[in-house]
Amino acid sequence: MDKIKRMKELITIINKYNYYYYVLDNPVIADREYDAIYDELVALEKETGVVFPDSPTKQVGDMVLEGFKKYTHIKKLYSLDKCNSFAELESWVNNVTEQYGEQVYSLEYKFDGLRISIIYENGQLVTAATRGNGYIGEDVTQQVLTIKSIPYNIPYKSKLVVEGEAMIKLSDLAEYNRTATEPLKNARNAAAGAIRNLDPRVTGSRNLSMFFYGIPYIEGYEFSTHLEIMQFLKDNGFPVYDYQKTVSKIEDIEREIDNIDKTKKNLDILIDGAVLKINDLKVRDKMGFTAKYPKWAVAYKFEAQELTTTLNNVVWQVGRTGKLTPIGEVDPIELAGATVKRATLNNYGDIVRKGVKLNSKVFVRRSNEVIPEILKVASVDNTCVDIVKPTVCPSCGTQLIEDGANLFCPNYYGCPDQIDQRIDHFASRNAMNIEGISEKTIEMLRTTLNLHTVADLYTLSYDDFKQLDKFKDKKSSNLVNSINNSKKPKFSNFIYALGILGVGEKTAKDIAKKFNNLNQLMNASLQDLLTINDIGEIIANNIVNFFKDEKQIQLINKLLDLGIDIQYSNNVQKSHPVFTGKTIVLTGDLNNYTRTQLTNILEEFGAKVTSSVSKNTDLVIVGENAGSKYNKAKELNIPIMLEPELLDNLK
Repeated sequence: MDKIKRMKELITIINKYNYYYYVLDNPVIADREYDAIYDELVALEKETGVVFPDSPTKQVGDMVLEGFKKYTHIKKLYSLDKCNSFAELESWVNNVTEQYGEQVYSLEYKFDGLRISIIYENGQLVTAATRGNGYIGEDVTQQVLTIKSIPYNIPYKSKLVVEGEAMIKLSDLAEYNRTATEPLKNARNAAAGAIRNLDPRVTGSRNLSMFFYGIPYIEGYEFSTHLEIMQFLKDNGFPVYDYQKTVSKIEDIEREIDNIDKTKKNLDILIDGAVLKINDLKVRDKMGFTAKYPKWAVAYKFEAQELTTTLNNVVWQVGRTGKLTPIGEVDPIELAGATVKRATLNNYGDIVRKGVKLNSKVFVRRSNEVIPEILKVASVDNTCVDIVKPTVCPSCGTQLIEDGANLFCPNYYGCPDQIDQRIDHFASRNAMNIEGISEKTIEMLRTTLNLHTVADLYTLSYDDFKQLDKFKDKKSSNLVNSINNSKKPKFSNFIYALGILGVGEKTAKDIAKKFNNLNQLMNASLQDLLTINDIGEIIANNIVNFFKDEKQIQLINKLLDLGIDIQYSNNVQKSHPVFTGKTIVLTGDLNNYTRTQLTNILEEFGAKVTSSVSKNTDLVIVGENAGSKYNKAKELNIPIMLEPELLDNLK
């Protein structure tokens, strides 16, 4: 194809994607794919020497939402140049060194939120605006005023423009989703959607945060370094994220970026890279700007965890409660270090709400070890067809029941998939902890030996296992031993293993603390259960109804007859001078305990182990690679205990 023609085509494509991304806050292509198209245009412009007036390489963003009043920035807000490899980063640093000598750099997180510029006059916040196209943004003052961490009044009285990132912390997103009628899936979109919502009450309900990192304009004050700017922000009450490293050697830069990449999973915020900025402002002035970027800064972007692909098919999985979960089969993509071929769609209501169709382009996200999820539709065309809602169970053929957004198979005791899933849950590590039993083994036990209930596990012999495909002497012997070793579960583990709807590990522990034995629990009233913290009417009713089911009673009695010996603590709590009665948070990697092991030990001492740091936290136990929880504890002056001190206290 003619190069000029290809450039015009790329400009049209990129400007369309920019409109969806910046204006509608509804990206239709993943960042990595966008970057590839953008880089192709940059290369062609460099090769031909031609840059068209409407080229996105000369712009920062695109148009402004008409629903908000437009705001013209005092100074243009630039984007950042980027690199995706250490080779590109080394080249950038070497070019700086050759032209301006060795430099000191500030290395900071690249936040994955929405960039906001705020104007102060006479020490008061007067306007807040999005970046927009760099020249004109959206006036979002009322929305930004709902962010509690942003100061309305500051000590500095001359005109000042500060910039930072509006974000929602992952813990705040989880808390919002706990009670939300429509949970938010993505922290970045949750923050952007909140700021761009015309109703500030919606913005306020999401409990946004903001972190500041720059001063594009100030009257009556001069800085000599970037570090002075950051200190000025802190002195005037602006929240500044506490990660910042001063570096100069390329090996130090790369080591720090590698460390950020390894530890980002521990953060309470989303980041998608690191930003390297020259510290000396005189050198910055000499280097200047391109039409789009400052020449004195570069963003190092981590591997994308979200990509677009094609949805080819949907299969329906039946869980242990009978709930059907749609699983999308997609064109394989490399995402966050894994090949992704399947991604969840949660439920049928999610399919309808997202408008997902077969053959449509969809966004798939994979975060750390979380199951990949189809987030939304990227695009549809005339080849796309609706996903058919099933009417019968794919496992047993029973007519399905629709309850809200979900579909259920009511054949609780006869559906093969439900049987397999219940046995798998019963045998799991935090339930009865039967090591070595897999889903495939369970299926073979059901089809070969007619295994239908969890109690049937305790009737199996060495000779039974030898009948299974590829089961030799050692494997059969190990499984028999594992089953026998599981016969003395803690009361809380046994409760969790029963698979009562809505009763997770924590709730099972709370129930075990409330009741002295299984008989008390089985005869508990709704009112008895409602006295337990975090148990509401729905879960309480589930528990009461579970123990009214005659088949469940028969199953429990059979388990007891087959030798299950529940270990009760009789609520005699160990006492510890440091841990008893304390609210404790764990963060980082410990060498001597898993998080589950330490949680169990602390709870036996009467401690309450929670997942987030707040003013109500009494102690934070810190291991290696600790993240934002450690920083929050220091900020709130909460006592911190390192692993050596922990080991001393547990002797």
